[in-house]
Amino acid sequence: MLRMGQSAPGFDLPDADMELVSLGGFRNRKNVVLYFYPKDDTPGCTMEAIGFSDQQEDFASLDAVVLGISMDDCISHGSFRDKHGLAIQLLADVDGEVCGNYGVLHEKEHDGKKKACIQRSTFIIDKHGVLRHALYGVGPRGHAAEVLGLIRIMQICK
Repeated sequence: MLRMGQSAPGFDLPDADMELVSLGGFRNRKNVVLYFYPKDDTPGCTMEAIGFSDQQEDFASLDAVVLGISMDDCISHGSFRDKHGLAIQLLADVDGEVCGNYGVLHEKEHDGKKKACIQRSTFIIDKHGVLRHALYGVGPRGHAAEVLGLIRIMQICK
């Protein structure tokens, strides 16, 4: 598990439009809310994504960008985004490498077969690339508001 105060693992991942997004591209410019979710277009993941999208302007006013990551592909992300009118960027980590670097993968057994699944988790990364919060095993309901509150506190404590 990652801890507060350490450098956030870097990545370059494609978004729903197949444009490459690099964590390093936000350095010295934006705080980053990086949230990992299990699967596009499922009830909890939809609730969480809509929550972050609905508050996107509030995040932007605090110099923060919200990035959602799952192991779904770009096409799935595009459909999910368009179906629900999502305003946040969704990144595809199809091979799970970034998920592994952030410690959000766990094994789940279904029909006698073990499968790697994402534990819903959120990381707040400051403009210097340092982890300010590492939240593992979060729930989708009200989570975006909770994260927004943590970023507001970060701004006050500067």
